[in-house]
Amino acid sequence: MAIPTEKPSYGPLDGVKVVYAAVELACPKAADLMADWGADVVWLENTGAGDTIRDTPYVKQAERRNQRSVALNYFSDEGRAVFLDLIRDADIFMEASKGGTWARKGITDEVMWEVNPRLVIVHVSGFGQTGDPKMVKRAAYDLTVMAYAGIIAQNGTPEQPMLPGPYAGDYFNTLMIASSSLAALYRAAKTGQGESIDVAMHETLLAIGQYYLADYLNEGIKWPRPGARNQNLCGIGEFACKDGFLGVCLYGVDQNRYFLEAIGLGHLWGTEHIPEGTSALWLSNPHAPEIQGAFERYCLERSKHDIEEDFAAHRIAVQVVNDLEDLVEQEHLRLRGTWADWQTAEGETFHGLSVFPKFRNNPGQVWRPMPAQGGDTVDVLTRLGYAPERIEHLIDEGVVKAGE
Repeated sequence: MAIPTEKPSYGPLDGVKVVYAAVELACPKAADLMADWGADVVWLENTGAGDTIRDTPYVKQAERRNQRSVALNYFSDEGRAVFLDLIRDADIFMEASKGGTWARKGITDEVMWEVNPRLVIVHVSGFGQTGDPKMVKRAAYDLTVMAYAGIIAQNGTPEQPMLPGPYAGDYFNTLMIASSSLAALYRAAKTGQGESIDVAMHETLLAIGQYYLADYLNEGIKWPRPGARNQNLCGIGEFACKDGFLGVCLYGVDQNRYFLEAIGLGHLWGTEHIPEGTSALWLSNPHAPEIQGAFERYCLERSKHDIEEDFAAHRIAVQVVNDLEDLVEQEHLRLRGTWADWQTAEGETFHGLSVFPKFRNNPGQVWRPMPAQGGDTVDVLTRLGYAPERIEHLIDEGVVKAGE
């Protein structure tokens, strides 16, 4: 099945050109967001097996849509020349590798700025471009940077630290990559001067985890891993009901009063330790064990849906813990257009997520499926002005790879 090559005009990033060289999740997902929002995105794959995302059965179709694939050996002599041509009119170039890899290969920021002074360059690595040399060059994945940054230590049970998933460290960094890139692009558009951004994944995760890290830095407080509860407050966490699980976030004066009444402890309201006007039921309260125990029994005796309906009517933040089969049945998601279908390059229907967030005046869209590895090599090089003979030479020499 032939897929489109002429990008339509759409989205708030229409007219922005992005080139990236990375595999799997954090950096490519940032490019995926920009592509959904209207950017023209060129995905540089190696000339071997390509992006490892291709080994997955489905997520590759969701996170490589709206992109052009060029398979290029960019660290070879001829490949470097092709790469510089690709970024000559680009707005953003993003790469993910061990710190300093591109500079060690001779493609420094200065080399890139010689051909495009306004280029925004984004280096994504586990531990940054500077610092302790052994850390800068250390291999890093989602799990290992979360381990380093203390995120894993803050999650799980008191007995066992646990990894938040799926791939939360990568996806948190996706948002940092996209936002910092666009911030720099705004500045470059104003000044004509490019920027180089050092996104160290562990630093993003330090920022994500600083809610309790700040307590430790300033007062030495180390809160315990909460398991399915909150470290500080009653009525917050995931609670077992007779037919599943419920997520509850109890906070607020009226909410606390109703909560205590509902679980049979209304007599505690207005007492010494829970005076009227109490907005938070702290675990340090001497009544906390009684409150937690009463609520756990309350939940086990009732349906998760009944509690959800009752608490929501009394402005308590509550939500049934949806499993995957529950998600696809949600009427709210259907009404918001959460799901979308498009045709893959093989002509099959793929069912996935629509474009988020929703831009009212310049909405994003899906205009093409994931291409084959190097599927756009010939087209992109032709658009750069390369003659057919030169493209054929590059293919024969293994500098580029052309897919279907």
